[in-house]
Amino acid sequence: MDTGSDGGDNAFAAFEAVDGDHGRGLILLCDHASNALPPRYGDLGLVAGEFQRHIAYDPGAAAVTRGLAARLGVPAVLSTFSRLLIDPNRGADDPTLIMRLSDGAIVPGNARVDEAERARRTQRYYAPYHAAIERTIEQGLASGKVPALFSVHSFTPVWKGVPRPWQAGVLWDLDPRLAVPLIEALRGDATLTVGDNEPYAGALRGDTMYHHATERGLANALIEIRQDLIADDAGVTAWVDRLAPILTKLNGSAEVHAVRRYGSKAD
Repeated sequence: MDTGSDGGDNAFAAFEAVDGDHGRGLILLCDHASNALPPRYGDLGLVAGEFQRHIAYDPGAAAVTRGLAARLGVPAVLSTFSRLLIDPNRGADDPTLIMRLSDGAIVPGNARVDEAERARRTQRYYAPYHAAIERTIEQGLASGKVPALFSVHSFTPVWKGVPRPWQAGVLWDLDPRLAVPLIEALRGDATLTVGDNEPYAGALRGDTMYHHATERGLANALIEIRQDLIADDAGVTAWVDRLAPILTKLNGSAEVHAVRRYGSKAD
């Protein structure tokens, strides 16, 4: 396992890279893996409880990602900093890159972020995470097999007082190669309600999948798993058990290992 240290802030790592067989043609990503902050930022002026919420990270997503990487023997790249510091799943020019207000929570430590501080966070945390993804993709290409990208996120069971009906959702843009058969496979389980670009839309200009997959023509899919279903080890194991054989089968298709540029709804 590799970590990207920024050389400061007590050598706070900018990413976690899990070793795996690049020749298998699958890379796992977890943009919102951690609720941690570098020491220099303290708690950004928030009470501790806010860091257990989805505004800080995606609970359960890191455990599912690591579990899948171990089960499938493939590489993974995970963020190691809270999205409250800077959101790695946004374009570098996105106005929501550094949130001053998130789901009703004012973030005092972000209230006066100027261009210099924005550039600092981008250089020390955001950019190294994305550079690690780029290196992992290049290693996959060097192995002789075009990699597919699979990103793991989680979502809240209730949003603005309304229960969400899905156990999971698959987000995608215009490239159907991995996402559509994944939705079909998950919907083969009668106990699941699976969202197709729910609870969020999958086309966001500049986000992780846009930058690393859509622009490069790599097959990709992003899964959102409801947080209460992966809140403990048993839940994580159940979802790893569910997803591993599906991903193994889909990864066996030659079509997901070809470069195909479909463009984006966001363009």
